[in-house]
Amino acid sequence: MKRALAVVFGAGNVGRGFVGQLFAESGCEVVFVDVDEALIAALNARHSYTIRMVENDESEEVTVSHVRALHASEVAAVAQALTEAEIAATAVGVRALSHIAPLIAAGVEQRRKSGVQAPLNVLVCENLKDAAATFRRMVDESLSPACRAYSHTHVGLVDTVIGRMVPPLELEVRAQDPSLIIVEPYKELPVDRCGFVGPVPDIVGMEACSNFAAYTARKLYIHNCGHAILGYLGHLRGHGLGYQALEDEAIRSMLEKALMESQAGIVAAYGVAAEWVAVHTTDLLRRFSNRALKDTVVRLARDPLRKLGPQDRLVGAARLAERAGVVPEALSVGIAAGYRFADADDPMATTLQQRLASEGLEAVMADVSGIESDEPLAILVRERYHTLGATEAWSVLRGYGENTE
Repeated sequence: MKRALAVVFGAGNVGRGFVGQLFAESGCEVVFVDVDEALIAALNARHSYTIRMVENDESEEVTVSHVRALHASEVAAVAQALTEAEIAATAVGVRALSHIAPLIAAGVEQRRKSGVQAPLNVLVCENLKDAAATFRRMVDESLSPACRAYSHTHVGLVDTVIGRMVPPLELEVRAQDPSLIIVEPYKELPVDRCGFVGPVPDIVGMEACSNFAAYTARKLYIHNCGHAILGYLGHLRGHGLGYQALEDEAIRSMLEKALMESQAGIVAAYGVAAEWVAVHTTDLLRRFSNRALKDTVVRLARDPLRKLGPQDRLVGAARLAERAGVVPEALSVGIAAGYRFADADDPMATTLQQRLASEGLEAVMADVSGIESDEPLAILVRERYHTLGATEAWSVLRGYGENTE
């Protein structure tokens, strides 16, 4: 029996390390579209690749078969693959979406000309709020008016929440096998049910959700928020790896309190069961302790100008907590530590520290985080910021942990 065809744009951490595996396990032939020539050659030589799932001292290797790859410059071949495809996905990173939009458009144009009436649903696996709507606009710009109407009725663009953690591959390991990918075992893919055209396909690990906003909030204000706190407090305390920061009693206590504040905000804002969020948080803390991922503190902390944004993982979580009537005591420590993040190798951290030196905390906090100087959250963050700069971090965090019991 001929396998259904799935096209995945991006053969990196998410494409090869997550979505490609789910499509292959669902019985699809997977065509990757990428620009990495060495990786493309390896996939086409073997028509398979290896995923190594790691959890602390345990590992398991899985072979993902029935795969091939195309270079993104092969426009006609990519369009033909999309014409034959039953499902597709993007996993290229937000900045590359505009580059693949014309490729998707070429495939949609060819599907229309070929008289294909079956729907094509594209899972948009990007770390961007409302990614599907943003990508729809990009694709529309490359479509003829007639095909634009066809696209809106025959092509679904579906928002997703990507939770699987994939550590950076060491250069020497990649040199030995460019197709190898190392991941954690977690294998759940929440998707927005409303984004599909036609029936929702049966894909291993995929969960079509009606209250999708709650899932995106849980990812941003629990998962991403937790990582940021580990990053900023871990850097402040001199840790190199995320799991080492988690093993620090003072950081662990502060992290748990912060996530409790986030949980309260999510429950109040999205009407979900407290247990649903709490179970996920408990499991996430277990996953954060996975030593085999070797996730660095600086990676978790990098780009503080974005991560301290008004709706992003820390300030956004604090705002939800406030609306739920919860004082964001621990979240404000995380925000303050973010403003203290000074890593010379991170251009955004350098810019942030330069702005703080020239403009002052209050002005920068208002501009970057939307926190005005006279509001309660500003008072909390300002106090923690100055204390973290003046006092040994261990006693500061321990003290806050005791005061917020």
